Amino acid sequence: MYDTQKNKKGKKIMEVILLQNVTNLGPMGEVVKVKNGYARNYLLPKKKALRANKENKILFESQRSVLEAANLEKKAKYEGISKDLAKKNFSLIRAAGDTGYLYGSVSSRDIADLLIEEGFDVNRGQINLKSPIKSVGIHNIMISLHADVSTTITLNVARSTEEMVKQDILGEHEEEILS
Repeated sequence: MYDTQKNKKGKKIMEVILLQNVTNLGPMGEVVKVKNGYARNYLLPKKKALRANKENKILFESQRSVLEAANLEKKAKYEGISKDLAKKNFSLIRAAGDTGYLYGSVSSRDIADLLIEEGFDVNRGQINLKSPIKSVGIHNIMISLHADVSTTITLNVARSTEEMVKQDILGEHEEEILS
């Protein structure tokens, strides 16, 4: 069904044409070799790539200008969202012990839900969180909206609204001291 090859280690690989910029793979239009599973389970179903054969190369070249225009439109949309996100501070109230450790944790899903609640078009896959947040305090979180657009938001995790206000004030003073 798919034109597959094997790499030096004997793993099956496939050549694909990228239909959009893909982080850690390449820019739109580039022909790259990826593992079969990555292509079949992620790139092809999400319409991020086409199998690299003669027909698809011709098809891609005929649609290249349309795809580039759509990519620029998406990038402009996400740059606007990025600017709006950077202007705001976000807060979550969670139960925590006296030591400041949360009884649960704050995951990328929780952050995505908060951002959606605030009116931002973001999904949890765009939130770069190495591990769930497990302590109260102010946390900086990187959000990759597009392959070329990313921003950092400030999330204040607190036990109560009073603690949240105190942390916001302390956070502002720390920024003044550091400047």
